[in-house]
Amino acid sequence: MNLPDYQVTNDNGRVTVYLLHGIYGAKDYWRYQTQRLVERGYRVIAWEAPGYGISPLPDLLSFDVIAEAGARLLRATGSEKNVVFGHSMGGQITPRLIGKVPEKVSAAIITSTIGYFGNRTKEEQEEFVRKRTAPPPPGTDPIEAQRMVVNSMLGPSSSGPEVDLVRHFAANTPPKTVQAAVKAVQAYPEAEAVAAIKAIKVPVLLVAGEVDQTGHPAGMKRVADMIPTSQFAVISGAGHYPWAENPVEFNPTLFGFLDRVAPAK
Repeated sequence: MNLPDYQVTNDNGRVTVYLLHGIYGAKDYWRYQTQRLVERGYRVIAWEAPGYGISPLPDLLSFDVIAEAGARLLRATGSEKNVVFGHSMGGQITPRLIGKVPEKVSAAIITSTIGYFGNRTKEEQEEFVRKRTAPPPPGTDPIEAQRMVVNSMLGPSSSGPEVDLVRHFAANTPPKTVQAAVKAVQAYPEAEAVAAIKAIKVPVLLVAGEVDQTGHPAGMKRVADMIPTSQFAVISGAGHYPWAENPVEFNPTLFGFLDRVAPAK
């Protein structure tokens, strides 16, 4: 079976949390969050979506291709209970992934996602694409240009080792993969995206960063309102990476949800 690249931590846990990164991302930027989950007894699998890490970039990257890769991974590695934690693009993939393997997923966490491209104004859509696909300024290294984009998505007061870790791995995402992922976001049909969101039956925690301009609170609340089983929270002062920018506030929300719907023990 052709599986995407992934890493397992704590193979003895009976509940597995799958960590799905965003457009700018990697399995390694979850390191601190993985440690916290493992300390609570969870088995953790962090993946590299198709085109990321050593997972080859498909000729045509689409959300269905990514979700199917995730479904293969869950079928091959799932445990007694499984929770999908999707961030940003990973949060867009999560509903479609659940639809492919509903019997394998007990709950989901979605952070900082636009949900679907039509959940943005025309001006916001254009800015989303321009920021992520415009050529870097003359003389600017592409990775440095991506670092500037990642920095713009953080809250103004966000700092510390967790933020530095996210910044490093997000900025080093292969630029060709970023371009392909942005096209996948644009090409994902709104009707399919909305149908996948509304079809979710398992408990879902949706979390937005208070000052996130990408997966902003108003947009995420619209997504949450489509899911009767959802819980919605906003993390103060956080931008696009609330689990790294304000872990003191994020993690009680996360573990309160997990303790209720998918306790590790």
